[in-house]
Amino acid sequence: MEVGALRRFNRIINPQSGRAIIVPMDHGVSDGAPRGLRNMAKAISDMSEGGADAVLLHKGLIHKARYEDHLHLGFIMHISASTSLSSRPNKKMLVGDVEEAVRLGADAVSIHINLGDEYESMMMADAGRIAKECSLWGMPLLMMVYARGHDVDSYSPKNIAHCARVGAELGADIVKVPYTGDPESFADVVDDCGVPVLIAGGPKLDSTRKLLEMVHGSLQAGGAGLSVGRNVFEHENRVMLMKALNAMVHGNASIEEALRIMGER
Repeated sequence: MEVGALRRFNRIINPQSGRAIIVPMDHGVSDGAPRGLRNMAKAISDMSEGGADAVLLHKGLIHKARYEDHLHLGFIMHISASTSLSSRPNKKMLVGDVEEAVRLGADAVSIHINLGDEYESMMMADAGRIAKECSLWGMPLLMMVYARGHDVDSYSPKNIAHCARVGAELGADIVKVPYTGDPESFADVVDDCGVPVLIAGGPKLDSTRKLLEMVHGSLQAGGAGLSVGRNVFEHENRVMLMKALNAMVHGNASIEEALRIMGER
């Protein structure tokens, strides 16, 4: 990795722990503004206070989020999108490019690919082109890769491992996939990938413990941390949750220790 790319990479993946806590905040495009992201400046401030390594945003929210007040926080620009209003919501189109991300001060760019969708080939071609641009500009690339399509099991460990490997082979520096449900199967995902693997948060969970158990299991399997949105920014005590996650991801705290930070059992 070139010096410029490595410097940016180290603003996303903590060089001491080799792990990252990323909070994606791109949900407004796909579903409209969720409750926790109506006030973007407050959301960014809370994630920064809690100890997030980076946030992930679409380009239009950079200034509205008052990102300039949190320059220590890594910034990932998401450059693909679709909406839930579309007849083909799994078809992710490019809505930005790497040069634009460089100009806006991003530390990495992110794209989303859905394997198994009828437009898989288009999304993979876009991913290959963006990977080339990232290499030319010294920009780290995060790929969110999911198995989504007709009769495709999105949470099959085999399919998740396939998704992670596709991301690595197409040039991702970091891959984000769903958690498989247990450390044993997720260890196979990590071992087969070869680049840092982050877990997605998935649907809104009904308890803090379930989130912490998922994160702990992924770390035990060799995962590199998390990229979780709704389960973080919609939490009623999101600053303390971020501190608990920080203790787990970067300090190897147990589930019970993390819950004590939260003041929960």
